[in-house]
Amino acid sequence: MNPVVPQPRQWFEIENVEEVESPALLIYPERVDENIRRMVKIAGAPEKLRPHAKTHKLAEVAARQITVGIKKFKASTIAEAEMLGRAGAAEILLAYQPVGPNARRFLELTKAFPQTAFSCLIDDLGAAMELSRQAMAFKLRANVLLDVDCGQHRTGIPPGEGAFELYEELCRLPGLRPLGLHAYDGHLHGSDPAQRKQDADAAFAPVEELRAKMRRLGLPTNTLVVAGTPTFPIHATRPDVECSPGTCVLWDYGYSGNLPDLDFLHAALVLTRVVSKPGERRLCLDLGHKAIASENPPPRVHFLNAPSARHIGHSEEHLVVEVGAEDDRKVGDCLYGVPWHICPTVALHAQAVVIENNRATAKWRIAARDRHLTV
Repeated sequence: MNPVVPQPRQWFEIENVEEVESPALLIYPERVDENIRRMVKIAGAPEKLRPHAKTHKLAEVAARQITVGIKKFKASTIAEAEMLGRAGAAEILLAYQPVGPNARRFLELTKAFPQTAFSCLIDDLGAAMELSRQAMAFKLRANVLLDVDCGQHRTGIPPGEGAFELYEELCRLPGLRPLGLHAYDGHLHGSDPAQRKQDADAAFAPVEELRAKMRRLGLPTNTLVVAGTPTFPIHATRPDVECSPGTCVLWDYGYSGNLPDLDFLHAALVLTRVVSKPGERRLCLDLGHKAIASENPPPRVHFLNAPSARHIGHSEEHLVVEVGAEDDRKVGDCLYGVPWHICPTVALHAQAVVIENNRATAKWRIAARDRHLTV
């Protein structure tokens, strides 16, 4: 009788899964490292990158990016910016206009990490004047970038005469040091690469014209930060810009399905278990709204070891799926899922379980999911 030969584990499976509580966020460092290498290859050099930390919120991932020569970063919150400062980033852009108490917090952060050059966004004269007033009280100059609306219509000022006039005002305000422009085209994520390039070029043209005018008149515009992940390869070919992709360091099912031209690896999964079988073909999983991002309509996760599972219902602590008649899973069995949207999924977890060589080996604290760290 021939001995049974065990089948090799798939890349995502965990040998010691009985030691991992569910639901859990899983991070695969080797895949993270490969995604970072691919980011640098697309950019052409680490100096062209200013990756966004809002996707991973992890000091360990930032440290891996710094190791390959990436020195500049982008953050959405002051906590993310502080996490990057503690990780040793040389330059950090808070991609937000600080208002209310956050203006003071931003300036406190600047003082707390003098070895790091912090900057923030501005698109409103009143907010700029208040930041100027507080910076003078702190006896420092706050680095700022003009936030230009290149079509998303979420933040920023259109790249016309009004933007130019506001930038002139920023240059005159005491306590501020204007560095250049920020133009995020997050609305451009179409699946056709040729159309995406055409749209990105069209959105970038007025920004480029604005910058050229500023340079002709001697205004400081050394920095131009552009691009999310979908348009990152397009803008990476432009001279004199910094690209700020974020999602590609972990990758998710939404982008991998919609952007087949971008070759990144899924480096973060969720682990869930069957907690009940309310019907012959129905599984109830411990993957509710509190463990997987739920701002998009279902499906919100794709299961690598149950790809045909159909989403039936989702609530705070439960996800109900329907599987085929051949599926013989029982209560306690594990499913490994790729989140549809990884960025807000990470923010739902206090820690990530590190998976190396098919084993859970450590836990990383997702420090910057908090709104406040120590500063």
